[in-house]
Amino acid sequence: MPLSTRSPAGGPRQLFANTHAERAALARTQFFEEGVRPSGLVGEAVIQSWMRCARSHADTRRTIAFDAVTPSRLHATLARNHDLLAAARGELVGMESSLAGTDCRVLLTDAQGVIVHVTHHPAAAAQPIMRRTARLGVNIAESVVGTTAPGIVARTGQACTVDGAEHYFECLRTMQCAAAPIRDVHGRLAGVLDLSVESRRFGFDAASMVALYATTIENRLLLAQSHDRLVLRFQASPTLLGTPLEALAGIADDGTVAWLNAAGARLIGGLPEAGPCDAEWLFGLDLAGLLRLARRDAAQPLRLASGLGVWLQARRQARDGIDFGHAVCVPSATPAPTAAAPAAGADDAPPPAGTAGGPDAGDTTLQGHSRKLIEDTLAAHHGNISLAARQLRVSRGTLYRRLRRWREGTIDP
Repeated sequence: MPLSTRSPAGGPRQLFANTHAERAALARTQFFEEGVRPSGLVGEAVIQSWMRCARSHADTRRTIAFDAVTPSRLHATLARNHDLLAAARGELVGMESSLAGTDCRVLLTDAQGVIVHVTHHPAAAAQPIMRRTARLGVNIAESVVGTTAPGIVARTGQACTVDGAEHYFECLRTMQCAAAPIRDVHGRLAGVLDLSVESRRFGFDAASMVALYATTIENRLLLAQSHDRLVLRFQASPTLLGTPLEALAGIADDGTVAWLNAAGARLIGGLPEAGPCDAEWLFGLDLAGLLRLARRDAAQPLRLASGLGVWLQARRQARDGIDFGHAVCVPSATPAPTAAAPAAGADDAPPPAGTAGGPDAGDTTLQGHSRKLIEDTLAAHHGNISLAARQLRVSRGTLYRRLRRWREGTIDP
């Protein structure tokens, strides 16, 4: 039998708990009844959440309404999170397909804890809590529903699980949930991916599964938000490229590292806190060198400035669809001939290269390199717009518009 002693109230208190349920029950007794910090019985994230919730929710036995936000706020929330939902769409389908034989629900919230996607499960009638909770627009932030995995992640940005009696409100004791964060190119929390089940255990490593899918969604979101930037994919093994374990870095127009995903930060050691970091300082290549790698489809071996050997792919996809990875380069001394005039009804012909509207020869920014690649591609095809557009994998109209806007100075390169 487990050893026990007398509590301050005079009743027996169990010293050793054998199961998770016993540990959680003992933690609740210590925290809510005795005012003792239950370290070692539940995770620190749960204890911190209990402490925050206790300041605003005195009664742990009250019923939660699970009210949805107003229709206007839901409409604005869905519109504001369009990029997140687009990046998550394919992964959510795959995740829900894998879980089709379980009673688990997949929830995606925005950074404030408002549900923007939820699995519609046929067993909803047998899940009274999930039936009320798992609806678009329901706010499951910690400030509203107390301690839950998605609520903690939305508050702290750190992945966690919350099981049974670890939930602050007793009405949620039949729930088990695991959640992980999704961040944007600015490093801010963009959303929370959650996996929840009611009245049973997961039966698998839900924390690892939700972390894997959250990482994949985050990588897709980073790429979607990186138009007109050079994106680097790298890892110690080329077999990891294209997987959730690949490291990603976004290179800004001036050659500095704009962002790193979590795998990239672990591989490189993160970005210095004191100001922007030049790509050359981390990757051992300046912007021009990285752009030369972008002309190769296959991953290339590269020795980082730290001495670590990696395999790297570089790609820049412009906002208007021009594929700079398939641009060609000719010697800069070779002038690009004037493009032939388009057929009747087409856009205006581009200006000849080397005119006043041409790029500054000393422009070493990403935009300057991109403009030079387009002009070099035109030069390699002797000014033939159709062939150059095919090489750049865009329509002739797209190429005409970009060149005309350069001439008019209405957009950056």
